[in-house]
Formats: sequence, structure tokens, C-alpha cells
Amino acid sequence: MKRNAFTMYLKPGFEVEYKRRHDAIWPELKAELKKAGISDYSIYLDKKTNTLFAFQYLKDDATDKDLPNSPVVKRWWHMMADIMETNPDESPICDVLEEMFHIDEGTK
Repeated sequence: MKRNAFTMYLKPGFEVEYKRRHDAIWPELKAELKKAGISDYSIYLDKKTNTLFAFQYLKDDATDKDLPNSPVVKRWWHMMADIMETNPDESPICDVLEEMFHIDEGTK
């Protein structure tokens, strides 16, 4: 299992709307993420900077790199484009974070 973390950027004033849309995430999008090998996906908001911090676990054989080609992912991006900073293809602008430290339960 691999860990993946990245940041995205929310436009100011859309905190409640972002939460509302994610509380009603489409079942087909959840299924697509699971099929790609993503689990335990969390997104946090830094209200001071409107930076979204995302963390997820990926199976060793995850196919998450194929997600940008998924029609359901593209529809989600389109729906979210009005409240997030995006690339020309409406994908969220993401910055991959480098893991600097990790400790597992039971580590001494």
C-alpha cells in the first residue's frame, strides 16, 4: 500500500459549497476511485489559504494515473471547475507533496 498526498486550491468564499458537493459525492465516482485502487481518501481545508490538502492510500497496483481519462472524473471536474483553481482541461491544479516523515502504529 502506498500513501499519496497533494494540495489543490479552492476559490475564496466556496468552502460551504465545496463541502456540500463532496457530502453528495456521486456513487459512480466513488466506484471509479475504488476501481483505480484508491482508498481512505480524505481532503482537509486550510481556511487561512484556501488550500485543500488531500491524502489517500493507493494499492500497489493502483491505476489512478488513468483517472483523467474517465468520463465520470471529467464530469466531476467540470462540475467543480467554478469553485476550484483548475487547469485548461478543468482538472484541479494539484501540487504533489513529498512525504518527509511517517510512523506506523506499533512503531517504537
